[in-house]
Amino acid sequence: MKRIFLVGFMACGKTTTGRRIAKKYNLDFIDLDAYIENRFHKTVSQIFADKGEEGFRNIERNMLQEVAGFEDVVIAAGGGTPCFFDNMDIMNDAGETVYLKATPEMLCTSLTMNGTAKRPLVANKTKEELLDYVSTTLAKREPFYQKAKHIMAFDDLSDKLFDDLLN
Repeated sequence: MKRIFLVGFMACGKTTTGRRIAKKYNLDFIDLDAYIENRFHKTVSQIFADKGEEGFRNIERNMLQEVAGFEDVVIAAGGGTPCFFDNMDIMNDAGETVYLKATPEMLCTSLTMNGTAKRPLVANKTKEELLDYVSTTLAKREPFYQKAKHIMAFDDLSDKLFDDLLN
């Protein structure tokens, strides 16, 4: 039974890395936000609009508990997932956790390249507002991310750590 949880700020490469690792090791891949969207037939943005952040975080926790029981899977958690309730403990207890660490500047570049409109917490922000939001929010979330069992630098997303974890 293998279970790997990827954590980190939005746009740090959790989904891209998760898909790659899952394919390489013949594991299933779950993006927690996509899993929620599929289950509730609404986008994360729509859930935020309908239920607010607190309502979304309750749904997210319930879905995390569900997928934490799956086997042979790589799970990309949402950027805020580790920061609420006991979510980081759930992930650490269920499998290996990997924090994909990036600087605010790297994250802003990634967010800008991939578009911010689909991300409710950063939609419609100017470059300056985006950097301020990312810097401030990352500083608040960092203590939660640091609880991961493993840390990988955003600019070194090689497979070595995963080779070690999965072989």
